[in-house]
Amino acid sequence: MSFAAKTDELLNLARSRAPADRERLLLAIVDLCDAGDAAVGLMTSQPVQALLNSIFMSLVVEAERDIRRRLSEKLSAAAWAPPALINVLALDDIEIARPVIAGSPVLKDHDLVRLLVEATIEHQIEVARRPDIGPPVVAAILQQSEPAVLTALAGNASAALGAHDLERLVEAAERHAAIRSPLARHPALSGDLAARLYLWVGQAIRQSLVERFRLDPAALDAALAASVREAHAGAAAEACEGRTLARDDEREDMERRLVAKLSAAGQLRAGYLLRALKEGRLPLFAAGLAALGRFEESQVRRALDSDRPELLALACAAVGIDRSAFPTILAMVRDLNGGRPGGGSEGARRASGAFGPFDANIAGAAFRQTVNPG
Repeated sequence: MSFAAKTDELLNLARSRAPADRERLLLAIVDLCDAGDAAVGLMTSQPVQALLNSIFMSLVVEAERDIRRRLSEKLSAAAWAPPALINVLALDDIEIARPVIAGSPVLKDHDLVRLLVEATIEHQIEVARRPDIGPPVVAAILQQSEPAVLTALAGNASAALGAHDLERLVEAAERHAAIRSPLARHPALSGDLAARLYLWVGQAIRQSLVERFRLDPAALDAALAASVREAHAGAAAEACEGRTLARDDEREDMERRLVAKLSAAGQLRAGYLLRALKEGRLPLFAAGLAALGRFEESQVRRALDSDRPELLALACAAVGIDRSAFPTILAMVRDLNGGRPGGGSEGARRASGAFGPFDANIAGAAFRQTVNPG
């Protein structure tokens, strides 16, 4: 079909009010995304752009979810995509919005800042993960101080983070444990900031900081001991600790709400648990594991804090996690949980036996029976 004929076909479909024609129009645009330079010329022509910009809002709202998802995937790298369409897709359900938030060149800093203000936490996290986000976006993330979004920003090595921005993340890491692990790996972290971060992280992260920045562990451990003594010295420190605990409680409540939302939408999967650990979000991992396995959160927490990693292995087997993935999960949990569950390498060896030749229901029943006291 010639360029002119294709243009006429798109214009005719765009003018039609019939739902079937509107769906055909969106599908035609999806197909054009793979058609090369000719498609770019067609889509950037003035009559097509003018008409499509005027009707895209209603088109996308009325389109089926699968079509919107396909549009988002296909248009995520298209510089010619109409800005109105991209912004609508970016505010859609997170599974639809994720590709355009992650990669659309049409989204500018002000669009991303608007997402941080108007969209859900999941959308904000995707903004913080977007490659090469600029200083205005970084500033907006830091100003809002949402822990989950700060954690995603700390793990974004390509974000435009200045020394002051990293300092603010280190300050936030004192209050929010999830930020510490990705921040410790950030390539722009300085030795001075690493020394401050050392005081709040677990043993495994401390060792990596010592090796990377050639820190003096004896001096840092002495500083840590001094800070602990100061923390217990008076009523003011005790009140501060109470406020920190309250913030931690708020954080865990937020994680539970996120898990409940994902579960209700049928989006909670075993793979999400590994992602939570990679982001340093142990409360989210615990809440997700409990929801997937229909366990009590107290049971999961008991397994995490025990000296028997086989309990955690049984819970993981019950939700479909593979034996091969468990050593990684155990290492990350120990890193985030002060070395627990304990048991060392021998405990890890015992844990592999939890992935025996039995189905998930049996593993779940064994977990409930074993983890309960008495």
